[in-house]
Amino acid sequence: MFPIKRNRRLRTNQTLRNLVKENSITANDFLVPLFIVEGNNIKEEIASMPNYYRFSLDQLDAELNELWALGLRSVLLFVKVPEALKDNEGKEALNPNGLMQRAIKHIKNLYPEMIVMTDVALDPYSIYGHDGIIEDGVILNDETIAFLAEMSISHAEAGADFVAPSDMMDGRILEIREALDDHDYTNIGIMSYSAKYASAFYGPFRDALDSAPVDLKNIPKDKKTYQMDPSNRIEAHRETELDIEEGADIVMIKPGMPYLDIVRDIKNEFDLPIAVYQVSGEYAMIKAAAEKGWLNHDEVMLESIIAFKRAGADIIASYFAKDVIKLLAKN
Repeated sequence: MFPIKRNRRLRTNQTLRNLVKENSITANDFLVPLFIVEGNNIKEEIASMPNYYRFSLDQLDAELNELWALGLRSVLLFVKVPEALKDNEGKEALNPNGLMQRAIKHIKNLYPEMIVMTDVALDPYSIYGHDGIIEDGVILNDETIAFLAEMSISHAEAGADFVAPSDMMDGRILEIREALDDHDYTNIGIMSYSAKYASAFYGPFRDALDSAPVDLKNIPKDKKTYQMDPSNRIEAHRETELDIEEGADIVMIKPGMPYLDIVRDIKNEFDLPIAVYQVSGEYAMIKAAAEKGWLNHDEVMLESIIAFKRAGADIIASYFAKDVIKLLAKN
């Protein structure tokens, strides 16, 4: 009798569907981005990222306590640097009492076992909003990576577990790895943004940190000379392979949903942990469409997260992390 094979047998009810499910989400899958600001008593919502906040250090404990209680034990730190501390070289990034360094120490003092990863890039510290030092309108590669290595050492000294270079300068992973090893930080890991695209999905993030490129004469108006062209696929393989050869411990693809093919390509080719970043624009689109009543917020949120796992991601950096874990706990 036709058909003998009936795939719907395995979809009969939720218990059976759960039994044969190929991918599941747990708190261990997530890396939680945190935005830190100077000041006191600050917990301010980011206008373009509803229900996501910037925290001053004195307001951070409640957030960390909630993350820990939910089983979310890994964070990725970003800092919003006051304008008065910005320059072309990013010198404030090396301040041992700078905001990033204090944030690392604060978190590790409260939760020593929490994994703290730190953003390593110049754009939060740059008066121009770029990831590199600028001279005569050109983003300098080698001078920038030498500075990023110093920044990585500073983060390691403060207690970071991983540094996460997000700049896309050539050769920076080797420069950082050698610098860390030379300073006896051989156990400090590197999560490299290996395939970071020059994407239009970063807008709300740049609002959160006030780190968008400035519109000035003789200053590049975008990051296309160092971030990848969204048209390119093979290039992501080359970038990732080089980062692995230079010493990366984890490689990241950013953004997430528009680049699931890249996630799968990298997963198929390399045996390192693969991270993906569900970026601010992806988050904001779901929030906005749900607010309009055009999409079911929770269903779309979960579907987007499981797509990253299905594509091959081992680690998911997402602003939805808390919401996902809370929702799964109800079901």
